[in-house]
Amino acid sequence: MQQTRLTPSTLGADIRALRRARGLTLQQLSATLDRSVGWLSQVERDLSEPSLTDLRHLARALDVSVAMLSCHHPQTPQEAGRIVRADARRPIGARVPGLVEELLSPDLTDDFEVVHSTFEARTALPEPVTRPTQELAFLVSGKMDIEIGEDRFTIRPGDSFRIRGEPFRWDNPYDKPAVAIWVIAPPVY
Repeated sequence: MQQTRLTPSTLGADIRALRRARGLTLQQLSATLDRSVGWLSQVERDLSEPSLTDLRHLARALDVSVAMLSCHHPQTPQEAGRIVRADARRPIGARVPGLVEELLSPDLTDDFEVVHSTFEARTALPEPVTRPTQELAFLVSGKMDIEIGEDRFTIRPGDSFRIRGEPFRWDNPYDKPAVAIWVIAPPVY
C-alpha cells in the first residue's frame, strides 16, 4: 500500500525560491512580514507551518496568489517532487483577466519553471511586461499574437518563441482560446 503525504513538503522550498527570485534576504522578508528571521527560516525548511494569515502575508510580500502557496495536493512519497497530476496543478498568476496559468513543475526549486497558460478568446495583456528571465513558449492550440520588443508575430499551433528579458505583450484577438506551455528561467511565480 502506498503512503500518502498530507503536508506540503514543497511549501518551504517554494517560499525560499520565490524569495530568492525577488532578490530578498531572510532578514528583508521577515521584516516585511513583521516576523522573526528564525520563524521564516523554519517555514522555509518545512519545520514550521504558516497559518492562513501568514500565507496571505507571504503571498502579498512575494507577489503571488495565496492559491499558489496553499494548493498543494496530497502525494505518495514516490510521486512527491516528481509527478504533477492534471487534477493537481497549482494555479498561479491570476492577475490578468483572460489568462489562466497552472504550474506544471512539481515545485519552484529548479532553475526553471514550466507553466500551462490558457489565453481566453478576445483578451490581451494591456501593457508590455519585462521580466529578468529567459522564456520559451510552445503553442499547443489556438492562435495568438505576441509582441517582443518592437516586433509583432502571429503564433500558430506547433510554433514556439523565446523572450530574453525583453518587453513583451500577448494578444488573443481570435475567437478561440490559445493554449501554450511556457518554460521560464529563473522561476518567477
